[in-house]
Amino acid sequence: MLDLGISKMALIGVVALIVIGPEKLPKVARTLGTLLGKAQRYVADVKAEVNRSMDLEELKKMKESMESAARDVEQSVQTTASEFEKDWADTTAGLTHDLPAYEAPPPTYKNPDKNWRLKRGAMPQWYKARAGVRTKALSGAARVARYRPKSFNSL
Repeated sequence: MLDLGISKMALIGVVALIVIGPEKLPKVARTLGTLLGKAQRYVADVKAEVNRSMDLEELKKMKESMESAARDVEQSVQTTASEFEKDWADTTAGLTHDLPAYEAPPPTYKNPDKNWRLKRGAMPQWYKARAGVRTKALSGAARVARYRPKSFNSL
């Protein structure tokens, strides 16, 4: 932006102190700072808008190129399909007898032989009992009563 060194800034400060006076200098400096901040925000907004417009133009160009590529692919697929249909018609034109259509037999039901009510655990019950694995759900009150310290039971 501006090429201001420390000596130039000091000179500007001294001149401002003499011209404005020490009473009004903080207020003027605050006003100048807010105006400078607004100017920087405005410049940033303008830059962002320019970048957005450039990105939008690039996206429009990319969209047009993608649409033209899609049209080309669609035309090539249509020409290939029409050529295949023509070749298939030429190939099957010599066949005069019609074969019966093959129908697969419907699938038959097979019982899965599962007993879904029976739980099959991989861990033996004696191991669960020894290791302290919970096999039944406890309610909140039952859990409190079970894990209550022994000193509170006498109260």
